[in-house]
Amino acid sequence: MFNVLDIVFWGVLTFSILVLLHEGGHFLAARAFGVKVHEFMIGLPGPRIAIKTKSTTYGITAIPLGGYVRIAGMEPGAEDELLARALKAVTTAGRMDAHLLAQELGTDEERAASLLYTLNDWGAVSPADNDKVSYLATMQEDQDLGATELLDKARLVTYRGLNTWQRIAVLLMGILVNLLTAILVFTVVLAMWGYYQQSLTLDDVQAGSAAALAGIEAGDTIVSLDGELVEEWLTFTQTLGTYDPGEAVTVGVERDDSTLELEATLGENEDGAAYLGVVAIIQKVDVTWPEAFVESLTWTGLVFSTIFGMFFNADLFQQTMQGSRSVVGVSVEVARAAAAGPIDYAWWIALLSLSLGVMNLLPIPPLDGGKILMELIEKAMGKPIERRVSLAVSLAGALLLFSFIGYVMYADVMRYFVNGS
Repeated sequence: MFNVLDIVFWGVLTFSILVLLHEGGHFLAARAFGVKVHEFMIGLPGPRIAIKTKSTTYGITAIPLGGYVRIAGMEPGAEDELLARALKAVTTAGRMDAHLLAQELGTDEERAASLLYTLNDWGAVSPADNDKVSYLATMQEDQDLGATELLDKARLVTYRGLNTWQRIAVLLMGILVNLLTAILVFTVVLAMWGYYQQSLTLDDVQAGSAAALAGIEAGDTIVSLDGELVEEWLTFTQTLGTYDPGEAVTVGVERDDSTLELEATLGENEDGAAYLGVVAIIQKVDVTWPEAFVESLTWTGLVFSTIFGMFFNADLFQQTMQGSRSVVGVSVEVARAAAAGPIDYAWWIALLSLSLGVMNLLPIPPLDGGKILMELIEKAMGKPIERRVSLAVSLAGALLLFSFIGYVMYADVMRYFVNGS
């Protein structure tokens, strides 16, 4: 059992790497389109250690789990109709606060403050150094530009100024970096060191288990399950997972050049799933570079089909939930992998990067897939989704995600710290 410091250290390091990869993808895409990025942070918003450059602030927060890039112009909803006049007023005056801007525009100070906040996010104004309420114009006044043209110019360096397909590219790039990282690591590890897999030949049969009671023995090779041929161990275990404890199955095994059909009544493991009680022989498989690349793509496709397929298959959903790990479980597992060696740890980085990328494709705000869906809806509507609707949908999605995270965290605490798995 690892101590808490080991678990925390490897958990923080691993999630920092994953965030650096994912958010780095968003950052690079935004900068490639000329969009201003205010912050690139590892960790949840809060106290931080940061380095400020001319265009972006980089840093680590006090809670280094997760992370974010703050890109100019990503606020939801339509632009305030007074935004152009507000920018023109500040640019002409050179310096203005919410009180003066409200008088200039004939509106209330709260709305004026919101306008200044948006313009500051766009980089069109900046807070004055000598007081906490005034803003300075950062764009040079051009008498030939009207208010609308001036705002169009300011919008050029924002996410809002991109067309729909460029916005989707920014959102997709974090996912793409995760997937490419996973495929690259998988390919390198497989090609250089090969991999170990469970064969269909049994190394051990647990005493008193369903398999032992059915007459299955160590050395047997599994060839079928309920009459269906079995070609690999993963297929065998996945099929077993669709059964309930107490159900009877017929296991076909090969023993001494003979095939036997043995009936077993499945038991139940600690997670409540069906349990046969057999352990497979582990064998090493060496592969070439092309084979390693193809195998990496195959595993990537398997993760895609598993995550997306669980929403249409109740049994697969249950299996996926049982196998899911929260930040707690991941931290324990990566600590174990790091202790086993750099190859095991790299493998976990690839698995987590792949899972993070695929999960972010789910069309649930505030995940990237949900944001992409909102962009496509806005494109079809020909106008931005109302801010209150966008925020309500994002809140509903966040509640759904946090409910899932809470359930998995509880399961992990019970698994690792109560039951001692």
